[in-house]
Amino acid sequence: MAHSKDKMSEIDEHITKRFDIQKRLGKGAYGIVWKAIDRKTKEVVAVKKIFDAFRNQTDAQRTFREIMFLQSFKSHQNIVKLHSIHRAANNRDIYLGFEYMETDLHNVIKRGNILKDIHKRYVMYQLLKAIKYIHSGNVIHRDLKPSNVLLDSLCRCKIADFGLARSLTLGLEGSVSDTDPTLTDYVATRWYRAPEILIANRKYTKGIDLWSLGCILAEMTAGKPVFPGSSTVNQVEKIMATIPTPTHEDINLVCVSGMGSSMIKNASSVTKIPLNTILGPNVPPDALALINQLLVFNPHKRLNAAEALEQEYVAKFHDPSQEITMQSNVVIPLNDDVRLSVDDYRNKLYELMSSHHPKPLTVPPVAVKQKHLTPEVYSKVSKTAERYFKSHVTLKDRSYISQSEPKMHNQRAHWLHTANIRSDSKVVLQQSLPVPARHRVESLKAGGDTRIQMKSSSEVPKKRFTPKRNYLSESFNSYNKSHGIITQSALMDLRAAGLR
Repeated sequence: MAHSKDKMSEIDEHITKRFDIQKRLGKGAYGIVWKAIDRKTKEVVAVKKIFDAFRNQTDAQRTFREIMFLQSFKSHQNIVKLHSIHRAANNRDIYLGFEYMETDLHNVIKRGNILKDIHKRYVMYQLLKAIKYIHSGNVIHRDLKPSNVLLDSLCRCKIADFGLARSLTLGLEGSVSDTDPTLTDYVATRWYRAPEILIANRKYTKGIDLWSLGCILAEMTAGKPVFPGSSTVNQVEKIMATIPTPTHEDINLVCVSGMGSSMIKNASSVTKIPLNTILGPNVPPDALALINQLLVFNPHKRLNAAEALEQEYVAKFHDPSQEITMQSNVVIPLNDDVRLSVDDYRNKLYELMSSHHPKPLTVPPVAVKQKHLTPEVYSKVSKTAERYFKSHVTLKDRSYISQSEPKMHNQRAHWLHTANIRSDSKVVLQQSLPVPARHRVESLKAGGDTRIQMKSSSEVPKKRFTPKRNYLSESFNSYNKSHGIITQSALMDLRAAGLR
């Protein structure tokens, strides 16, 4: 694909030798993302260039966290895989090679009726699986929102952006210490923040991620954000107008300051707006039930990920053998309680990159101050081991179309009709999003070097047994014969908006 010298000058020469850059997907203050083909593995990837990744302590810490946590969680199929890390010639920027995903949940929701009820259930099931896995490593994500949920054409979703993630294994008794400087920082986009964060309770728990998932499910159901607060106070007011009024015991437990307690009590006096009014009249009862059990003021009374997986809303997909957990806590190899210097983060990352096969150590869940589990970091890419599901859908000539290509794909009828959906760092959501049938066999290996044998019991099982019930796959077969996830009317709307 031809590129102008100006565009190619944005990319270091050693990167263009490694990757065949296809097109630029997005550019922002943080950096640039390209769609590319890995010349070694011949796979489609997303190459992300982070501008001045170590410009200050905050950026350096988040860059380091992002890479460490992604490497730690690479065995899970619902967490985006980081294939490779590459230094830039200027020693300031950094390149990351990710698996390629077509779009994100934010763009899908924004486009209207693209996801049907069954797909929303499947997305929620995958998110709960991923959060169960992350939480089992005693880590919280802290920034779950639709734009951090990536989607592909098979409706597989993957959680991304671990720059604000945090291990809870660092402080005394397994909790984050009061002196942790990172807890006073911006944590989570306001609309998806749990009440305890909004009132500055720094003793928050894994429950903050479940609150965010409740907001995401409600947004998928309503087609728009349910708590679009314009400020912290307004955010609290919108939440308290919708959820049940907390008891005095709940307020005393969650509100550690008089200011927080007053804010909650004042907000509780506003006119109530029932949740089902916001979600609309057609919300499924089991969806409403799950949302109500996630959007609970007291974090200790919210469902955890394992409990949410038992709910009726995701019962069609519930498979305990696939809802895996980690057998050790994840701790990044630098003390996250203290903000270190820029050089400390950069040098440690380069050190890990130069040692191609660092031996991971484990932290037993009951012990908090023992050996660290060092995520594996590689400077070279190997072939991804994930294989697409074998099913009634045959992917022989999949095409990826973006807004940079002038026309829709006008060849013979194919199950992957495409529409051009704009995204900051991804490209398109293709028309059919068939949910993989539960009886398919999947083979999955680590996203790093495939020569390393995964011996941990947290490895994704290689075989899936055929469940007795098969009505789910039958319903998808029937549905996809006559419908696509992106309808013809949606295509017309996209064309009219110039998004092609």
